[in-house]
Amino acid sequence: MVTPRTWPAHRTVARLPGSLPLGGVVDGTPIHAFEVPAPALMLAPDAAITPTRHDIALGGLLAFEIRQLISADEADAIIEASERFGYRDEAPGIHTPPGMRMNKSVHWVADSPLLAPLFERMAHLLPSHIDNRLLVPQLSQRLNMYRYDDGDVFNRHTDGDWPGFSLSADRREMLSWAGARSCLTMLLYLNGPQDGVQGGHTRLFRPDGSAHDVMPAKGNALFFRHGFGPQSVLHSGGQVVGPVPKYVARINVMYAG
Repeated sequence: MVTPRTWPAHRTVARLPGSLPLGGVVDGTPIHAFEVPAPALMLAPDAAITPTRHDIALGGLLAFEIRQLISADEADAIIEASERFGYRDEAPGIHTPPGMRMNKSVHWVADSPLLAPLFERMAHLLPSHIDNRLLVPQLSQRLNMYRYDDGDVFNRHTDGDWPGFSLSADRREMLSWAGARSCLTMLLYLNGPQDGVQGGHTRLFRPDGSAHDVMPAKGNALFFRHGFGPQSVLHSGGQVVGPVPKYVARINVMYAG
C-alpha cells in the first residue's frame, strides 16, 4: 500500500497578468509557493539515478537530452504538487498570441531541497559557458508547468529569456534576480507513454525546416537554446490524445557575465 503524501499549505507569492489560449488577459493570475518546504519534494541521493547526456543534431543549434534525471516517484510528487496549486487556462507573465498555447498552466516557486539536488545531478552535463556567459550554479526556482489534456497542443514558437526567481526570506514574495539571465530551456518530462500518454512529442526545428521529435519519457529532460537571437530553437508541443494528460515543467538554466 502506497502511503499518501502530506503537503503543507500554500499561498500566492505574486500576481501577474495571465494570457488566455484564445486571446485575452486575466489580471492578477497567481504564482504559488508552499508556506514551508514540502517534504515530498526533497530529493535524496539515489545511486540508481545515473543521468546521461544525448546531443541532438539540429543544424548547428544547441539541443540535447539528459535521460534518467529523476525517479518515477520524484516525478509523481512534482505532478501532485502542481495539482494542489491548480491548473488554469491563463499563464501568468506569459504573452502568447491567440491559438499558440493551447494547454493548462500553473506557475510556482519551488524550494532548494528540490532544485539544488536536481542541478547537482546534471551540472557536469550542462554547457559551462554560453556566449561568454558563465553557468550559474543554481536553477531559477520559478517552475512554469503545463498540463496537456485531450486535444491540447503548443504550436510552433521560440522561448524568450528570463531573469531568475526565488522566494523572499519570509516566503511571501517572489523575487527577481539581478545579473543573470536564462540561456537554456529545460523541459522536465513528468510522465509519458508508459503512463498512458498518447502523443505529446516535442518537435525541434532545424534552420533548413526539417525537424527532430523528442517523445516525453518520465524522468528525462530536454534542453535547448532560447532567447531572442538566431540561436533560439523553434519548437512545438505535439497534440495529446486520450484521457491521460501529459505533464511537463519548464525550468530555466541561468548564465551570468
